[in-house]
Amino acid sequence: MIPWLPDDCVFPPLDTALADPNGLLAAGGDLSPVRIIAAYRRGIFPWYSLGEPILWWSPDPRMVLFPDDLTISRSLGKTLRNAPYEVRLDTAFTRVVAACADVPRDGQAGTWITREMQAAYSRLHALGHGHSVEVWIDGELVGGLYGIAIGSAFYGESMFSRQRDASKIALAHLCAHLKHRGFGIIDCQMETRHLASLGARPISRRDFVARLDALCPVGDPPGKWAVDAIDGYFRGRR
Repeated sequence: MIPWLPDDCVFPPLDTALADPNGLLAAGGDLSPVRIIAAYRRGIFPWYSLGEPILWWSPDPRMVLFPDDLTISRSLGKTLRNAPYEVRLDTAFTRVVAACADVPRDGQAGTWITREMQAAYSRLHALGHGHSVEVWIDGELVGGLYGIAIGSAFYGESMFSRQRDASKIALAHLCAHLKHRGFGIIDCQMETRHLASLGARPISRRDFVARLDALCPVGDPPGKWAVDAIDGYFRGRR
């Protein structure tokens, strides 16, 4: 039986999660910033569909991407060097989240990025924990991603693309930005072939949580990200 969360932000021990690849741990609670940050800090995240209670998960193994491990194909490298795009950080967070919610996904009738979830992550953005990487062409938002930063750990939530490779451009710049800021890991949550092709790999939940214990207490304080440090990062590189 899945535990129902109390009013405080206490979660069950991770080893009580269901023994399946998704690792369902608990239900209920709310999407307050304090609870969400407490969950991520422990290797837990919310994921549910419209009409369901809030469900909390902790998969084992956990899919992660280390910023230095990003795989950049020859074609993507050419795009990063030569395509006429602009990358911005934290200038259109709510638009990126809404665009991710609208992306059709195989095997899903709707989206887990409900209006309630969008509002919750917008609150985290206002507090300096939620961040977006945006790809613009001719003043149009064509791709991007968003996630949550706690200390030196980044938790990727979703990405979208309206033009070829736009989400990959966003991911490449995210990795460059995180390396510049001393981040050690990107949480990708669930294993997919697409993420694996970009260099992500599964690690055990125990290893993941140990890394969070080391990374979350250190790093820059919450706040808006500036793009200056990675502006033109890939231009002219070979």
